[in-house]
Amino acid sequence: MGIFLAIQGAASQGVLWGLMTLGLFITYKILNFADLTVDGSFALGGSVSAILITSGFSPYLSLVIAFFAGSLAGLVTGLLHTKLKIPGILAGILTMIALYSVNIRVMGQANIPLLGQETMLTLTSSFGLSKTLGSLLIGSIFSAIVIAILYWFFGTELGSAIRATGSNEKMVQALGINTESMKNIGLMLSNALVAFSGALVAQSQGYADVGMGTGTIVIGLASIIIGEVIFGKRFSFWYRLMSVVFGSILYRIIIAIVLQLGMKSTDLKLLTAVIVALALALPVINEKMTRHQKRKINRLQKKTEANKKASIQ
Repeated sequence: MGIFLAIQGAASQGVLWGLMTLGLFITYKILNFADLTVDGSFALGGSVSAILITSGFSPYLSLVIAFFAGSLAGLVTGLLHTKLKIPGILAGILTMIALYSVNIRVMGQANIPLLGQETMLTLTSSFGLSKTLGSLLIGSIFSAIVIAILYWFFGTELGSAIRATGSNEKMVQALGINTESMKNIGLMLSNALVAFSGALVAQSQGYADVGMGTGTIVIGLASIIIGEVIFGKRFSFWYRLMSVVFGSILYRIIIAIVLQLGMKSTDLKLLTAVIVALALALPVINEKMTRHQKRKINRLQKKTEANKKASIQ
């Protein structure tokens, strides 16, 4: 019973974090941009949502404002990269570091509790749903909406230009498309979704903390890779978007099971790093194994041919 409840709770958190993973998917897989801003923009979304809720604003409005706050964070990273020519990974690190101070400024302190405040879960609890089921329902609804919007958006002319920029930037430039603008829009959309996810997670867990985004990039990468390994990546764009969210859910379930088996929570970061490292190394390992098998087959074929020639003689 204990492990069932743990898996249920993990699934509810996984679907909320899945929105963050969708945002990371845009930069990591579509734009081919290693954006480390997400560690800061995730906490920014939680901070903005928490301070607005405690100030008397609607929890629904706080999600919208958190979304736009995240887009501004993405724009800063984009401008640092496109206008000041700072390498993408360094631009993300600079924005992430700056956001730590920004988040404390936003909240006025290191963390804000939301106990007794009206949140998204207040609505679901009024229907008799538990906190876990409420989070699962809310996360599932928002994930479905976001996947549908992203599928539509990346099928438009603008969305296709963003995808093309990530695939072959020079070709897109030759067509007269401003690739800098495409990168900025992609980064804005990505971090907007990350911040939106952070706002939902803050409302779900009942507090926002300045350090709640630590390790977000690794968690997101692990979720994307798990989704690709389990569901594959040679399918339609719609299917790939869904696999990202399912990857996030599976990641959380794996963590929950490992904790139930006795692993210390302090070792989770190590486990996540190992999962990501193995998953990233998998193509290289497969390639080496394939080469080894081909060499083995070639040696056997040569040996067989040599034996045939010897028997004929």
